[in-house]
Amino acid sequence: MTIIAGFSLLISFFIFLFIGVPIAISMAGASIVTMLLIAPFDVAVFTSAQKMVTGIDSFTLLAVPFFLLTGIIMNQGGIAMRLVNVARLFTGRLPGSLAHTNIVGNMLFGSLAGSSVASAAAIGKVMHPLQDEEGYDRKFSAAVNIASAPTGLIIPPTGLFIIYSLVSGGTSVAALFLAGYIPGILWGLATMAVAFIIAKRKGYRSPNAVPLRSVLKVLWDAIPSLFLIFIIIGGIIGGVFTATEASAVAVVYALLLSLAYRSLSIKQLPGILKETAELTVVIMFLIGTSAMLALVMAFTGIPAAISAGILALTDNPILILILINVILLLIGTFMDVTPAILIFTPIFLPVVSEFGMSPVHFGVLLIVNLCIGNITPPGGSALYVGSTVAKLKMEEVIKPLLPFYAAVIAVLMLITLVPMLSEWLPRLAGLM
Repeated sequence: MTIIAGFSLLISFFIFLFIGVPIAISMAGASIVTMLLIAPFDVAVFTSAQKMVTGIDSFTLLAVPFFLLTGIIMNQGGIAMRLVNVARLFTGRLPGSLAHTNIVGNMLFGSLAGSSVASAAAIGKVMHPLQDEEGYDRKFSAAVNIASAPTGLIIPPTGLFIIYSLVSGGTSVAALFLAGYIPGILWGLATMAVAFIIAKRKGYRSPNAVPLRSVLKVLWDAIPSLFLIFIIIGGIIGGVFTATEASAVAVVYALLLSLAYRSLSIKQLPGILKETAELTVVIMFLIGTSAMLALVMAFTGIPAAISAGILALTDNPILILILINVILLLIGTFMDVTPAILIFTPIFLPVVSEFGMSPVHFGVLLIVNLCIGNITPPGGSALYVGSTVAKLKMEEVIKPLLPFYAAVIAVLMLITLVPMLSEWLPRLAGLM
């Protein structure tokens, strides 16, 4: 019966997806259909509902709406331009300096906003007019913005690591936050290397260097925004507060900062709270339905079967990781990051645990893989937003993106094969 139930779960889930049912409803529907095969109707419905509730009954998950609210406040609170000016301090004299400024701006703003879409939109709106004035090819500018937008999903603080921590059985959020720094920076540096080569070939110069007399003013304007990172990460690592408490502190700080900048008014708060509530409901419903799906998968033995199947193919850890990477890259092209984390963590984490891979290393590997899907067709949300902001069709930016894809996948392989890139900072802090 469990074999039949397992096939029923997979088939019904993909049928729901194929006919266009939203993924959260697909997970819930497939779970209930399968539960009806193995339990009476009343038991199946009660168990499903109970699992949905217990799946989101977590103090850690309170951090998700708070970090979402922080990102939205900072997105509307005039932070982007100040961070772009800081980025110019480091990149203003490089060939193709505006492209590098875009990348560093995405890394800074994205890490605070925690959203590749918000980063692509906010930084893209600031940078595209500047790049147009300097004669940059709009397709190249769009490709640079899109390729670097997901860095903010890897460089903490990011809600994705909090969700992974929950579904992976309680992996340290602090360790995951520290683990994301080097991979996220490597992603940014890889895109900068590609932009540098293209800029040299096309003759893009660096006319936008910030004059020395302006450096102190730029830093003074941006330090309060950047200080948020030190408050959150320093507070968590130092044991001052938990990740959940840090998220609440971040909301208060971002709100006070935006009001002090006079770039946000009290009248905007109802709209901001409404947007936060809508996003939170979507994410929490996803987590609840994924808890149902995880329960049914555990009962039917699907994760164990997939684990056994992969390990039966080869016992070479490198080949197994490459196979998992390929699967996750394909998944990321049509599935959003959050549901993919919820579905595939319980499937692949037991596999990599068999040969001693740490949950922290796998968490970074998983999220980097799925973030690549943010910038690839057909389902890449940052790809669509970045194209829209640049006023281009999605098809027009795919070719300019190809060298950036190659660079990012090279970083992914480096992260896969060198665990210390993810584990060094957590170990240094005594979190592993």
